[in-house]
Amino acid sequence: MSYAHLDAYSRLLRGAHEAAATGRAWPESPRRLIEASWRRSLEAGIDLEGTSAPLVYDLSYIEDIRRAHPLQPLLPLLAETLSDLARQTGHVMIVTDGQGRVLWREGGTAILRRADQIGLADGHQWEEGAVGTNGIGTALATGRPVHVYSEEHLMRVLHVWSCSAAPITDPDSGRVIGCVDVSGTARSLHPATVALVGAAAKLAESRLALRMHERDERLRRRYESLHGRPGVLLSPTGRVICGDPAGRLGDRVPLWDDPDPPGDRIRLPGEIGEHLRMSGQRMILRDGTVGLLEPFSDGYLLRTVPTATPPALTLSFLGEGPPSVALGDRERPLSLRHAEILALLALHQHGLTAEQLSFHVYGDAGNPVTIRAEIHRLRSQLGNAIAAKPYRLACPVEADFLAVRRHLAAADPGALARAYKGPLLPRSESPEIRRARDELEAQVRACLLRHGCPEHLWAYAQTAGGRDDYEVLERLAALPSTDSRSAAARTRLHP
Repeated sequence: MSYAHLDAYSRLLRGAHEAAATGRAWPESPRRLIEASWRRSLEAGIDLEGTSAPLVYDLSYIEDIRRAHPLQPLLPLLAETLSDLARQTGHVMIVTDGQGRVLWREGGTAILRRADQIGLADGHQWEEGAVGTNGIGTALATGRPVHVYSEEHLMRVLHVWSCSAAPITDPDSGRVIGCVDVSGTARSLHPATVALVGAAAKLAESRLALRMHERDERLRRRYESLHGRPGVLLSPTGRVICGDPAGRLGDRVPLWDDPDPPGDRIRLPGEIGEHLRMSGQRMILRDGTVGLLEPFSDGYLLRTVPTATPPALTLSFLGEGPPSVALGDRERPLSLRHAEILALLALHQHGLTAEQLSFHVYGDAGNPVTIRAEIHRLRSQLGNAIAAKPYRLACPVEADFLAVRRHLAAADPGALARAYKGPLLPRSESPEIRRARDELEAQVRACLLRHGCPEHLWAYAQTAGGRDDYEVLERLAALPSTDSRSAAARTRLHP
């Protein structure tokens, strides 16, 4: 891009920035990637007048944190690829963890001094939620290499900087574990730098893949030396290496619900080893069987263990009373939010991701982190009745609304009238629950009007939806005047 074009783009950005700062509509928007990042950052409450990225690591631990990070062995490779560029052009090279926390940097004395002033230094965090639009944070948010130029940053203090960054994905866990970035003053950093940074990230990923295959081979040799039927061999992150020829477990066994599992998370000094924490853990597998997880060398062995039929989960969610849940013969306390989650899992038997559940419960305003926290609270009450990855019910389910669906499918008005006690979770504002509630109400009404006798219609007229239903009441009012149901229906029609 020529300097003339840069000047014109800078003027556009300044106008959009002033509008964003005052809450006005943007006269012209920046390019799509930056516009989306600005919107995420503004929703996160970023202060446009902030002066620095926050310091989130105790620097006395930084050497231990570096040594524990999976990118540490690849630093010479990244330095060889990018450090010369940084030194020769007066830029700084940065390597962060998967949450945008700076672990390493290289550059000349002058540029490092300027970087210190904005927190582009060890232990500071550069996620979008911490400092808004920037190369590191936006690369992590989008999962691809990005170049952020000068006024494209949301915080004004960063307008003298430009940066090119690319995320690094661990092939073992499938998660982003770091980001590599080259930053410098605005006009000295060419946008083509993003191609070089992206190539460096891909090279790091290929080395990680090579190391992963070498670890797998060592584990496989140890596994094959065992006698008998040792179980399924898993990597430390739950990847299936061997022992499951039918593929019933899929490519990976979810070991953690935590969004930052131990294979990707940096362990601080004093934390217990993950093998110790995971030893002997029982889990519900995707086919409903129970597995026992035991440490083996650098990975895990997963053995299927016999188990009794788990107790049924009974959900009573129809009608105007409070929703209730029982596991076996024991009733449990239940909030409306937890009832919504259980209803959604019952309606989606193959399971839902945290993102899908969040959308179904909260709509566009949902946050998967909130759903994970709610699931954690639910599991503290219901234990392994809720499985993960995806979230699903891993036990027999008896739900009044599912029974109504079965009676509808069988076109059995008698059973339907007895089972339908009213709308599904009538106080719920969940978009998906509202849709299911309205659909169920419409189907029940149509079936009873088409196939039901006066007894069935009278039962429906006692529910919230049928109490003032004109067509249902007209049918009942037409009964002989000696029938008490006729008098009641006429009273409702003409109060």
